[in-house]
Order: sequence, then structure tokens, then C-alpha cells
Amino acid sequence: MEMHLQPLATTCFVSGEPFVAGARVASFLVRDGATLGIVRYDVAAEHAATFAPEGFVACKWVQVFKPRQAGENPERALKLTAENLFVALADPTTEPTEENTRLVQFLALMLERKRILRPRGRSSDGLRLRYEHAKTRQIFEVPGGELTPEFFVAVQEQLSVLVGGSNPKPEHQGPGTRD
Repeated sequence: MEMHLQPLATTCFVSGEPFVAGARVASFLVRDGATLGIVRYDVAAEHAATFAPEGFVACKWVQVFKPRQAGENPERALKLTAENLFVALADPTTEPTEENTRLVQFLALMLERKRILRPRGRSSDGLRLRYEHAKTRQIFEVPGGELTPEFFVAVQEQLSVLVGGSNPKPEHQGPGTRD
């Protein structure tokens, strides 16, 4: 899975205020209803709870803002792969949500199969699976969970948004409509 995105913005989408080094920034990946493309919104963490973008929110994570260094290659940051999406969402500083947890669990399975992540057993409380990132040796803990058909339907909807598959099904279908 690979896609290209806008780089981390330097200003808050909501307030227009510039981000300062060390500021917490919430990034949203949203399928734009008009163009059906993926749009990235970067919002100061204090505005994230009230931010409601139009379109389907595929995932959200919070990161610390670091200004780009002179000579840094911004094109490299534009490519979003399954691996760096996993690293961003599984980062301990990212607040877990039901959607992110589901996506992290799926990405961990996929990256384990590709040998990018190596299983390292369970956490001491037995509730999380531990994975070692092959390149960096960093340990990530992923919530354990049951992989039900409902889990895969929900994660399929998120992934279809991220990789440009079919549109998510509407919440309610009126009379005379078909699946």
C-alpha cells in the first residue's frame, strides 16, 4: 500500500496560526466528498476535538511538530506507506481511537507477513501484542483483539479510502435503493 500526500502543514487548518517547534498537531486523512481524493488536514491539538471535516475520516494521529531542516527532501515525506502509517499510528504518543486501533491491528498483521515487523510475544498484562520493527529495532505494542468478520468489514472501509477503492457504503439507504 503506497500513496502520496501533502507534507505536514506549517499552519493550523482551523486557526491559521503557524505551528511552533514542539507543538502537538493532529493529522486527519479524509476522503474529500467532491473529488474523492485523500486530503490531509493538520490541526493544532487544542482544535482537534471540535474539528469536523467533510468526508469520511480514514484515520487520525497526533504528532509533535518539527520544522523542516534546510536541505531536507520534502518529497520523501510525501509518500505514505503501510509501514510509516503504522509507525505514526502505533507511536505511544498517538491517542488511540477505535478506528486507529483497528487500522494498527490490520497493518501489524500485514507488516508481519512482509517481515517488516517481528512478533515478540505479549505484553506483561497479556492484553497487547509486541512487535519489533526490523529496521529500527523499536518495539511497538498493539492491542490484541478478535479478528471477526465485522473487524475486516470495518478495516476494509478505511483501507478503501486510503488506497482509492470503492466509496464507503452510506449509513442509511432509503426505500427503493439496492446494495
